[in-house]
Amino acid sequence: MAGSAAVLEDGSLISRWDRQLLRLERVMALISGLAVFSLMVLAVVSVGGRNAFNAPLPGYVDWIEQVMPLIAFMGISFVQRDGSHIRMDLVISALRGRALWLFELISVLLILALMLALLWGSGSHFLRSFDFAAPLWSRDSSIDIGLPIWPAKLLAPVAFAVLCLRLLLQVWGYGRALVLGLARPAAVPLVQSAAEQAAAEAEHLGGVSTSASDRD
Repeated sequence: MAGSAAVLEDGSLISRWDRQLLRLERVMALISGLAVFSLMVLAVVSVGGRNAFNAPLPGYVDWIEQVMPLIAFMGISFVQRDGSHIRMDLVISALRGRALWLFELISVLLILALMLALLWGSGSHFLRSFDFAAPLWSRDSSIDIGLPIWPAKLLAPVAFAVLCLRLLLQVWGYGRALVLGLARPAAVPLVQSAAEQAAAEAEHLGGVSTSASDRD
């Protein structure tokens, strides 16, 4: 599996674009986290209503179906940026220099090809559900309380489009590192050793402690 990774930043154009895209990815990841919290609230309301008033939340399953795509898709580009997706790196971890960037570039290109296919398929699936002339602009709805399904179906192509932008940046980053022979390129996740992870955690904890001392 992949270990912890760091993304270097500098004044290059690719790094500036990386930071701009990161802002959007953080907002999407935040929305995904809020969606998880909303499921907890829905569960409390539904169970509490059933036990206290014998009246569970109407359409509880329908609301879960609407929220699940937020949890499943909205954070994937943010995780891809940091290299946190689970992967097998027994071979890649032993590579250095241009050989490493070549294998990383091939991997990202394969992921990009898959995501472009998924983007096309999920977009077509959304268009089959959306219709301006239909009630609530929807050709289909949930079974219990009739929620339109197209908003949930729209989330997949939106998240996949952002992920494709992230992958294009990483193709650029790895390609740039391969051509120029860079040791530590910007805008791509660099796998850290155990010592580097420990140093980063110590630096983070030291910054937290300093901030707490300043407040005191």
